[in-house]
Amino acid sequence: MTFADVTRQAILSAIKEYDASGGEQFLDQHGYRRARNYFLVHNGREYDSKAIVGVAHGYLPGRSPLRADEFSGGLATVVPLLHDRGFEIREIGANQNPSWLEAELVLVCEQLVLNNWKPFRAGDSRRDDLSRLLQALPLHPLEDRGRTFRSPDSVKRKMDNIATSHPDYEGTRTRGGKLDMEVLHAFLERPEEMRLEAEAIRRGVESGELVELRPIPDLDEMDAAEEGRILLRRHLARERNPKLRKQKIRSVLRRHGCLECEVCDFDFERVYGERGASYAECHHVTPLHVSGTVRTTLDDLAILCANCHRMIHRGTTWLTPPELRELVVQRRS
Repeated sequence: MTFADVTRQAILSAIKEYDASGGEQFLDQHGYRRARNYFLVHNGREYDSKAIVGVAHGYLPGRSPLRADEFSGGLATVVPLLHDRGFEIREIGANQNPSWLEAELVLVCEQLVLNNWKPFRAGDSRRDDLSRLLQALPLHPLEDRGRTFRSPDSVKRKMDNIATSHPDYEGTRTRGGKLDMEVLHAFLERPEEMRLEAEAIRRGVESGELVELRPIPDLDEMDAAEEGRILLRRHLARERNPKLRKQKIRSVLRRHGCLECEVCDFDFERVYGERGASYAECHHVTPLHVSGTVRTTLDDLAILCANCHRMIHRGTTWLTPPELRELVVQRRS
């Protein structure tokens, strides 16, 4: 029997002993040093991962705790075992990696769908391809990326977390995060829309358009859940094309003599006078995951006030200007 036979219950027993003894005494008693890279997280507390697994071995029937020199800890051994037993692992220090964002999870879910909601096995070249694609996304600064940032092993763990959260999965479930569940349910409820979104992200990376994407001004004011939506960043960049925006505003003024929001009828000049003259925001009516990279015409843009523009982009499913206008009219009546 080896450390691979350690059960979840045995690990919980070792955690209980750790809590009762205190971390330093627990480590000294069993001959372990403090963990350097990986900590087990349970009920909001952190535990030395290798020490917990080694001591947990002693809670198996007829077995003794393992000494530190009897097995290797780390990413290739202890971490997969703890993940498999349903525990969360935190990577620390120089190896700590940023949290997964929506665009990354969309690409992971896309591959799970194509593989019948089964994670890629070790040695599958598709896992390496997905790892490289995720590393190419311009979502995380290089200085925030640890040594194992979106490595094939980390991709496998994320696929495991999402796949075992699928409603039809019958085995032992691992612990996926809240955003994992949201993206999973989006694929189950709106499969074609999410497939197109994944395709648009992939196409943008392969063309180099997303790789060169700059941060969008005011994006930090968006809801926290929207910060990882790479298509939103690209969509806003397209909407904020200064030349196209000016052309649209001139066209509407020539045709109607004023700039009213197409949703709520707000007119900046009517409210703010000269300061608000010739001002409005422009919204591209076709999401990028539907249109892909195409030439934008003036007919593709809608005139909106800032509030209505924000409401259209809020949430995971965008409303069209007519849909939002219907909500406004209903509220007014």
